[in-house]
Amino acid sequence: MKAPRLAARDLACRRGERLLFRALSLELAGGQALHVTGSNGVGKSSLIRILAGLLRPYAGEVEREGSTALLDQTLALDEHLPLGAALSFWSKLDGALADADLARLGLANLLDVPVRYLSTGQRKRAALARLLGQRAQVWLLDEPLNGLDRDAVAMVEALVAEHVAGGGIALIASHQPITLPGLQVLHLHDFAPPEEAL
Repeated sequence: MKAPRLAARDLACRRGERLLFRALSLELAGGQALHVTGSNGVGKSSLIRILAGLLRPYAGEVEREGSTALLDQTLALDEHLPLGAALSFWSKLDGALADADLARLGLANLLDVPVRYLSTGQRKRAALARLLGQRAQVWLLDEPLNGLDRDAVAMVEALVAEHVAGGGIALIASHQPITLPGLQVLHLHDFAPPEEAL
């Protein structure tokens, strides 16, 4: 299997008439993790969407090698199905999720509960289950700690650390602190544009 790689060169992002960032470059190889920080509205989610190929940059280019999975604020699970059935739908595309992963995420006893009745933290853990099921080399995580208690935050940190230790890449956009060995940090406000246009 080819080693994963995620790179961006001179990215710029524009929302309406506002330039969120410009001249942003990064490069990550297997075994590396990057924490993108910055205040609300500075462009963290937009950067994630650009890196995932869901949003076209105003300028610059992205290079990705390896399978990629995105965890964002949208729960891609059928709200009307029980959690087990909703996850099973994706298992047919991604591969079966191990029972041990469901137990670790605290979901084993929730499989009969309709997705719409899950709490914020339970929904986040369900999204993490889908992420694990994809077995992707590159993880793009947008605010993965939102709605989680201290124990669940520690679990997410452990999952990401294991992914990176296994040769994967993790890019985490979050305003919350995250503890990972060898974590690099990119402060998005460092790329705030001057008043003049590009």
